[in-house]
Formats: sequence, structure tokens, C-alpha cells
Amino acid sequence: MLTLKPLRRFITLGQFIIERQTDFPYAKGELSRLLRDIGIAAKLVNREVNKAGLADILGDMGETNVQGEDQKKLDVYANEQFINALRSGGECLAVASEENEDLIEIESPVSQNAKYVVCIDPLDGSSNIDVNVSIGTIFSIYRRKNDRTGSTTIEDFMIKGSEQVAAGYVIYGSSTMLVYTTGKGVNGFTLDPSIGEFCLSHPDMKIPEEGLLYSINEGNYMHFPNGVKKYIKYCQEEDKATNRPYSSRYIGSLVADFHRNMIKGGIYIYPSTGKSPNGKLRLLYEANPLAFIAEQAGGKASNGFDRILDVQPESLHQRVPLFIGSNKMVEKAEELMRTFSA
Repeated sequence: MLTLKPLRRFITLGQFIIERQTDFPYAKGELSRLLRDIGIAAKLVNREVNKAGLADILGDMGETNVQGEDQKKLDVYANEQFINALRSGGECLAVASEENEDLIEIESPVSQNAKYVVCIDPLDGSSNIDVNVSIGTIFSIYRRKNDRTGSTTIEDFMIKGSEQVAAGYVIYGSSTMLVYTTGKGVNGFTLDPSIGEFCLSHPDMKIPEEGLLYSINEGNYMHFPNGVKKYIKYCQEEDKATNRPYSSRYIGSLVADFHRNMIKGGIYIYPSTGKSPNGKLRLLYEANPLAFIAEQAGGKASNGFDRILDVQPESLHQRVPLFIGSNKMVEKAEELMRTFSA
């Protein structure tokens, strides 16, 4: 007699969000639909990323964004897709994007009673687009401080990262993954191109408490604070008891470096430098969402001295140093920062 093995149950992103809806502090479906809208936009961006080498969508637009960085065509496309998806969904009141100097109000009849604002880096690592290196999207979701209606203001975004209701990232690599948290752990979904759905592939993700990898642009070594220099030397020293020396791995796409360390354990550092005394990464749509994910996965995120999620935002494009990854590795880096860069 032929015995059939039970079929493996595939859980799509949409199914998972609905099943976990009761985890949300405001379980009325709005946040579920908002996450669904972001997932739809991610599929559209993934499609263009995958065919970018065949289409006229690579290269510079001839313009720069608010950060002073050259805008790539794919950057602009991704920004438009995410904003359009949030506008159509009706659950987002306003967006703060890396690509736009001011916040973008969602002027739509279906968004009049929206309760959420979104911070997004639509295409992280865009300098790597032309050389076929993994790039990504980072997003963060906040609920308005109160339930007033009407136009939003910048004050709706000046909220500490500890008050995020959801955050996530998409990595467009050898496979495309969406990883997100709503404060109840971290789960990862891989896009199955045969059915066009994100399917649960990495349930309850955890960052190893220690790792063997450190990620930093050592080309800027001469401009690093002394505490960072000491930590690099610590990583390079041989010590069998702590499995050192560690290996240096730096891709240059924040999402890709962070995702690798999420899986394997490690630390990512982008400190202040002589050129960028406040750091280079943006608090609202890079540091805060990844810090939320890191902490929910058992890791840690710091500016070298203090918890990232406790930093009070003062502007949309505020920059911060970032030390993020395995808990014990970040703690060691903080120890050396306090000792040598206080």
C-alpha cells in the first residue's frame, strides 16, 4: 500500500498576518492591511530589481536626493511604488522617505481616518545596484500619538523608536526575503516566484548571542573614534577562548550586512567619523527599524553608548552612529567606547 507523506503547510505572509492579528494592541485590521500593502509593493520592486540588467532602469537620474546622494532610476521607482501602495491601501496618513526632503501626506479620501505613519528607506544600498550586489528596503510603522483627524505634522514622526508598532526589511538577493516584527518576535518570509507569494521560511528568528563576524568599512579607520579602533584590534587578536580572531565581512548594503549577521551572528558598526561626526545612517528609517528587529530577535542596538530606541528624534533625516547585532559583541564594543571614547 502506498503511503503518502503529509503535505507541508505553506503559510503565506497574508495568512500569517491574519493569524497574528490579535498580537496587535489595536486589533482592528488596519495594521494587517498596512503590512499587506508593503508586501505588495515589495513584490513590484523585486520584479524590477530582477530584470534591471535587461531594462533601462539602471544608472543615475541626474538628480540628487535630500541626503546629497545621486538618485538611481531604481531608487525613484521603488520610492514611487511604496508610496503608491500606501496611498491606495488607506491605512497610512503620511510617509517619511529617504528620497524626499519633507514628509509626504497621503491625500486620499480613503486615508482621512488613517492612524499610522510610515518611515521608509525604499532602496537601501543603491550604490550597489549597478554591480549586482544585494540591496533592500527598510520600513518602520508608528501609530499617531492621538486619534485626531486632519493633516499630519512632523511631530507625528518625532517619536522614539521604542514606540514603533512594526518594523521590517526586504532583502533582494539570491532569494527575496521580507523580515518583520510587531513586537512579538521576528519572522522571515521568502518570496516563492512560482506562486508570487511570500511564504514563512524563518519562523521566530533569533540572533546568536555571539558571532564570529564584524562588519565595518575599515577604509575609514583613520577617522574612527579610539573606542572603535580598539574594538577592531580586539576582533583581530587571536584568543582561542573567545574564538578570535573574527572574520571581517562588509558588503556596503546595510540590509545585506544586517541580514547576514541576523542569521550567523555578528556585529555591524557605522560609527561617527571625522567626516560624519553624527554618523551617517538615518535614525528614523534605518537605525530605529533595524534596532527594533534586533532587540526582538535577542540582539542589541546602540549608538556606542546608549540604546538606539531611546534616542529622541529631532528631525526627519537625523543621523546617528550605529552598533548593532549579537548582544555580547555590541556590549563589548560599548565597553571599549566608554573606556576610550567617552
